[in-house]
Amino acid sequence: MTLRSRILILAAALAVLAAIALASVLHASARAELRDHTRAGGPEITPGTVTLTTPGRMVFRNMAWGPHRDELTTTPSSDPAGPRTASGVKCLRFYAASGTGVCLQAVHGPVSDTYRALILDAHLKERARYDVPGIPSRARVSPTGHYAAWTAFVGGDSYAGTNFSTRTAIVDTRTGTYIASLEAFHIRKDGRAYRSADVNFWGVTFAPDDTTFYATLATKGSTYLVRGDLRTRTVTTLHQNVECPSLSPDGTRIAYKKRVRGLPKDAPWHLYVLDLRTMRETPLAETRSVDDQAVWKDTHTVVYALPGDYGADLYEVPADGTGSSRRISVSAVSPAYVGSGVG
Repeated sequence: MTLRSRILILAAALAVLAAIALASVLHASARAELRDHTRAGGPEITPGTVTLTTPGRMVFRNMAWGPHRDELTTTPSSDPAGPRTASGVKCLRFYAASGTGVCLQAVHGPVSDTYRALILDAHLKERARYDVPGIPSRARVSPTGHYAAWTAFVGGDSYAGTNFSTRTAIVDTRTGTYIASLEAFHIRKDGRAYRSADVNFWGVTFAPDDTTFYATLATKGSTYLVRGDLRTRTVTTLHQNVECPSLSPDGTRIAYKKRVRGLPKDAPWHLYVLDLRTMRETPLAETRSVDDQAVWKDTHTVVYALPGDYGADLYEVPADGTGSSRRISVSAVSPAYVGSGVG
């Protein structure tokens, strides 16, 4: 092969690579542009005022394509599939209780994204902000509104496998006292002090006493429900194979996702409810794998997200294991039932 032939082949290969790169950029640009255009048949969304104290409302992240994608929007709790009012505030994850909200956001940079947590007042105005060390995953506010918590992936991006690391923080929204990581807490496992370099925490849920919380602890390939004490900064294991717990409004039960043998490795969970007094587990009627921290709509109903055509859709299911699941809203995630006393 002559030198001229080699040069021509190299030039042709470079041209092909350049064309592929250009096509990728144009495809990404076109897809981003599509996200800003409302799709026919989607939910009706109009800009307006969103507050966190109006009784009978559900506030959530809107996933419908169009100019209000990723904004916090609201609907009546009694009509979650109805017209939406958009706030203009964008969040990746969100939760609220008693007039306090936590909004996990991406800050887009020229090279890579960074993330932050905003503490919001009842009118969605920023009260405080904190750096988040990785991809936002879970968020919660205590029933009193006095504490907020969030979890981020600092290594890996999925709970399905074992090769990931999380960081979970808690902040006092009144004083600003900030706990950067639950890994600093003392652990009591099986009645004994426990330490391990592989400890991970995620999925905080608060009791209404401003002292007690529950979370998932992972170590040595197993997960545990732990009860935490903010005053003593301790956590105690209660039950195995519990992820992303959510405390019921009456404080008696935990809704959670449980790994079930025989399910695919990338979708291994079913929803359960745990009675904290008897430790009895009740499988819920949702048959699909749920990778979400469920929300209690009331003492009888659990709400959660599943993948949908344009992000995620919200479903509800009875908390006693009866009945069946039903979709209540499309293109929605991270719901909070505000003005209801649910934390």
